[in-house]
Amino acid sequence: MAHINENFLKLTAGYLFPEIARRVEAFAKSHPELASRIVRCGIGDVTEPLPSAIIAALHRGVDQMAQRETFHGYGPPTGHAFVRAAIAEGDFQSRGLDIADDEIFLSDGSKPDASAVLEILGAVTIAVTDPVYPVYVDTNVMAGNTGAALEGGGYAGIHYLTTGPENGFTAEPPTQPVDVAYLCSPNNPTGTVATREQLQRWVAWARDCEAIILFDAAYESFIRDEALPRSIYEISGARECAMEFRSFSKSGGFTGLRCGYTVVPKSLHGRTRGGKKIALHGLWSRRWSTCSNGVSYPVQCAAAALYQEDGRAQCRALVDGYLANARSLRQSCARLGLRCFGGENAPYVWVACPPGVSSWEAFDTLLSRVQLVVTPGAGFGRAGEGYFRVSAFNSRANVEEAGRRLAALTQAAVS
Repeated sequence: MAHINENFLKLTAGYLFPEIARRVEAFAKSHPELASRIVRCGIGDVTEPLPSAIIAALHRGVDQMAQRETFHGYGPPTGHAFVRAAIAEGDFQSRGLDIADDEIFLSDGSKPDASAVLEILGAVTIAVTDPVYPVYVDTNVMAGNTGAALEGGGYAGIHYLTTGPENGFTAEPPTQPVDVAYLCSPNNPTGTVATREQLQRWVAWARDCEAIILFDAAYESFIRDEALPRSIYEISGARECAMEFRSFSKSGGFTGLRCGYTVVPKSLHGRTRGGKKIALHGLWSRRWSTCSNGVSYPVQCAAAALYQEDGRAQCRALVDGYLANARSLRQSCARLGLRCFGGENAPYVWVACPPGVSSWEAFDTLLSRVQLVVTPGAGFGRAGEGYFRVSAFNSRANVEEAGRRLAALTQAAVS
């Protein structure tokens, strides 16, 4: 008889966003007259069409596939050289960062990369911030790196670094020894951004402890404050202790195309149980060569177009539009008297519920009274309770409509 991976049985509930979709669908079925009014500011899925430079590159790639002379079959599993070179130059070398072309690994997005990295690591102890992007936790549960679910949320064996208003929702390094720490900046869900000084403390900690930082920079294109770091590699010594995940989902609107990449410096090492140092770069290369045939050729053409002059300008305009949405949504929530965080260098606004109101209660109230979908903070961990996340990924018309509906509420009505 085939045996299952029993670690999956530890998972306490379905993934957060399908649960939100289920509740919204149930509301729409029970209130068909209101279904068309629903404005979704919950899941972080882009809504605007792909920029014209990306569409043109896709067409060129498809046209090449239609001719024998330019047809492409299997490509390098880690990405074509022309894309990796464009990324290394555009995102790192042009900013004075020492990242080589062959340290770039293309994939179908940072979410699967954050999971796949566990395949090249042994059993590890992990630290995560709380609130936390659920993927970091759930994938480690599946991999067997945690204990059982805890009453009230969370899992035994994980070091949770609680964040809140008192520390600006940005954690300091753990005092306990851990092998791997997950950092996300700009942060999902709180929309806050780590400062250079904060990341310097994290890099110093990781080098001292021989720990690895898994740095999720999926939202770096939303940073407009030049004083804030957009890459962990802006910090001296990070090449020896950090992998970085990037995604084109939000910066280029690729949620439907699927493309991102991971940076694995050749100077990043782990150890065998016997203490031998092993470069993770070679292990990651071997993993991709075995498990993947890479991103489709037309999509890689589209990714390369992101780094051309017109592609850059169009994608910046796309991100600027979402940032304007975030500012508008934050202002609308603040007018209700609610305390807000994020929404300035990130596409998410993190909003405190009125006193005594749980995050799922706030979700249900906003859905039922003004047909606005948000994400309850409880889905992001224990420290997320008492907050909800508002996503700026929407049309300007929908954001303006959401603002009008929120203006019609009072803080008492939210409760």
